[in-house]
Amino acid sequence: MFEGHDPYLVALSLAIAILGGYTGFALAARVRTAAGAGRRALLAGAAAFLALGIWTMHFVGMLAAPIPPDAVYLVLPTMISFLICALVVGISLFFVSIGEPSLLRVVSSAVLLGLGIVSMHYVGIHGLAGHFAIAHDGVMVALSVLVAIVTAYGGLRAFLARHDGVRLIASAIAFGLAVSGMHYTAMAGMNIVPPTAAAHHQAATGVAASPQILSIVVAVLCFVIAAGFLLSLVPDPRRQNLVPSAEPLAPTPTGALMASVEPVSVAPTGPRLTAAPLGGLGQPPRPAPAPRLPVEGADGTHFIDAGDIRSVRADAHYTRVHDGTRERMCPWSISEAEAQLDPGLFVRVHRSHIVAIPHVTFVRREGDGAIIELDGPTPHRVPVSRAKIAEVKARLGLVRRNGHASSLKPVS
Repeated sequence: MFEGHDPYLVALSLAIAILGGYTGFALAARVRTAAGAGRRALLAGAAAFLALGIWTMHFVGMLAAPIPPDAVYLVLPTMISFLICALVVGISLFFVSIGEPSLLRVVSSAVLLGLGIVSMHYVGIHGLAGHFAIAHDGVMVALSVLVAIVTAYGGLRAFLARHDGVRLIASAIAFGLAVSGMHYTAMAGMNIVPPTAAAHHQAATGVAASPQILSIVVAVLCFVIAAGFLLSLVPDPRRQNLVPSAEPLAPTPTGALMASVEPVSVAPTGPRLTAAPLGGLGQPPRPAPAPRLPVEGADGTHFIDAGDIRSVRADAHYTRVHDGTRERMCPWSISEAEAQLDPGLFVRVHRSHIVAIPHVTFVRREGDGAIIELDGPTPHRVPVSRAKIAEVKARLGLVRRNGHASSLKPVS
């Protein structure tokens, strides 16, 4: 598979794929807790770095291959190959970032992404022009398609799992190995054959770039990917796993929620310390609030007191519980968690998020919804859906004396 390839460029192509995967996954991990313009920016950034990593790895691998010395790269197919890569990565990430994606949606997105990566590869391959023709082994083409789809599925599962730390590194390494494996599998089935009339015509038409020019472009993209990787390593204790807002925000006391809210009076609907109410007439009583929630650790199952919980976030069929310091996996679904937590203390502010009202320290409009911040050693933010804004304002006491809710000023 690597016969005749430059081993240093092969190693570089693998490193670029890993760095691009790490940066893309690190950005993608924040998408599901973001809202408004920040969510779109993170999704675009994740798609861009994953696409750059895949495309740059491909052309570093092409430079490593034993291509005839008179070969040039046609500019139009080369640019189209990148466009294909960027579009399919962005569309696939978008499909799995909406709500809680089903297995069918994840698999469909993986098939789309895998086919897009393969299309990018072969369009880029046929951007080569010279006094030769290119033939492909059908078995290796089919194998490369399979590798690409499996690679795409693994990458999307990593996106949904929101890995961090060691697991994020492991996912990026697996992604880099898989993308590189797809490329070199396809290259193993590529054969340079004597020229045909079509090949002579292709060599003579179209704007072309020499391998030296392509090397400069690839080198610049390598620096961009490396810079993005280094920036993703910079710690941000104030907003770890959160969407950056338009303005830097300092933690505010619970009693002073926000400067941009008009004067309000505290409504009598504040947090209650009583147990959950019984169900309606003829309905079974609501389950008693659970004093603790189970969370999974490396050494087994632990339990966290409900009073220490800041937020609960849906993660496929499970949830992630934030205690003000970090998130940990809970084996319950978000519906099970909502049924067990005291509704006087917790409110579901989004289809995928529950928050502890007593721990809210900040709230403001952003896009069509809102953002609230929760206290703790590591304050974090949670999106509020548009349909839940009125309820959240009422629960926080943001009600005028005339009974009308005060408005949250939108982000400028």
